[in-house]
Amino acid sequence: MTATETTPDFHVFDTTLRDGAQREGVSYSVADKLAVARLLDEIGVGFIEGGWPGALPKDTEFFSRARTELKLRHAQLVAFGATRKAGVRVEEDPQVRALLDAETPIVCLVAKSDVRHVHEALRTTLEENLAMVADTVAFFVGHGRRVFLDCEHFFDGYTHDPDYGVRVLETAFAAGAEVGVLCDTNGGMLPMGIGRVVADVRARTTGRLGIHCQDDTGCAVANSLAAVEAGVTHVQGTANGYGERAGNADTFALIGNLVTKMGLAVVPAECLPELQRVSHAIAELANIAPDAHQPFVGASAFAHKAGLHASAIKVSPELYNHLDPALVGNDMRILVTEMAGRASIELKGRELGVDLAGQADAIGRVVDRVKVLEADGWSFEAADASFELLLRAQLPGAPTPLFELESYKTSVEHWGNGVVVSEATVKVHLPNGNGTAERVICTAEGNGPVNALDNALRQALVTRHPELAGVSLADYKVRILGWKGGTSATTRVLITSTDGVGEWTTVGVHDNIVEASWHALVDALTYASMR
Repeated sequence: MTATETTPDFHVFDTTLRDGAQREGVSYSVADKLAVARLLDEIGVGFIEGGWPGALPKDTEFFSRARTELKLRHAQLVAFGATRKAGVRVEEDPQVRALLDAETPIVCLVAKSDVRHVHEALRTTLEENLAMVADTVAFFVGHGRRVFLDCEHFFDGYTHDPDYGVRVLETAFAAGAEVGVLCDTNGGMLPMGIGRVVADVRARTTGRLGIHCQDDTGCAVANSLAAVEAGVTHVQGTANGYGERAGNADTFALIGNLVTKMGLAVVPAECLPELQRVSHAIAELANIAPDAHQPFVGASAFAHKAGLHASAIKVSPELYNHLDPALVGNDMRILVTEMAGRASIELKGRELGVDLAGQADAIGRVVDRVKVLEADGWSFEAADASFELLLRAQLPGAPTPLFELESYKTSVEHWGNGVVVSEATVKVHLPNGNGTAERVICTAEGNGPVNALDNALRQALVTRHPELAGVSLADYKVRILGWKGGTSATTRVLITSTDGVGEWTTVGVHDNIVEASWHALVDALTYASMR
């Protein structure tokens, strides 16, 4: 396992695999942990905390496999654990031995720095706690390990006794620790408080200071940046802010702000554009939907909806973007809604590869059409394919409809043995290109009426359009827009389709859910044929 620090004067330390794994609902397999470590290495973090060997069998296995299966380019692997137990010789503490057996170049130890926790949680004396720190740090340094010390509950402890936490830091530094991390374990601090405490501690100690912030006040990233401003040169975070309770400081937001706002080259330049890709990949491994509104890396982080914004962006994108989205691997998007103006339509067309230069009348028609449709419940924000079809329909050379519908029908049959069978029949007329059309009737079954309808329609079209044979539904979402009494309601359907190469989303709206689905299906297949 080889790696090099990218910025020796500043540490970006990621604890997704330890602290981030404490998020409710997250459970990484060992294979997942190895995959996450590889992804984190691709964004250039200097340190990856892999877990607590000896305390968790899964983490013990992870470190064992990492020795042969991880080939890191930028990061070094870190094992996490506690100082020796009170009254136990460091050489005889099995948790300490398990940390040594992990064979990582760096060990991150957690120690109590709040006098209340020493007395009430450890049930020992303040001096014994300091001895536990000194003995354990010296033990690992003596075995050739680099040691970082997490000072748990540092800020809460500082409020009750501003001297004891500093004594813990000084003890650790004297024993050979490289970093003393000030932990806002309960996440209750605000940036001004963090800055004040860090500045005081910085003036009273000489070793490298770090910061670890939980997000219980929604300030974890801001608190971390305030700590950097006050003198820390080691920041800890987790991918996408995962972690216990409200989570941790988000590693991606930390890197984005440190590099683009504070001018600190904390990761290699070539790694910065990987932020969005890695953020979404880790979300998939955690089985959590990516947060579209996450700073820097969210799909909506550079999405603009208001027509006023679009007008300014048309002149200069910098007017409404705080940075070039490409710097962090993201992209600017223009959302087409009832708020859209002519500039929004023109910019969206450019994004979709549709040239609207000199098409003022067509743009005006699209603006009017979108506003009418959105008033009826249609939404094109997440349905670029449907919007592109609407846009192209107003331009010269508009796509020819694939068919003319004569009728369709669906049925659902529930048998006595509990089996439910859905069936659909479509009758369409396929243009021959010479003014005539061929009448085609197809019937198909499916695991629901929409699936049956999709199967029947594709069967009817595939002889003329063989490219549709490889198209399938990837996702199907239904939203009820307005209840009209009983079971009557306006329904919006979003369908995501794929051809194995790409995906596209279409929308349909109607009082009848099957008819809403039909509109989205027709757009999906029309767009597929156009691709």
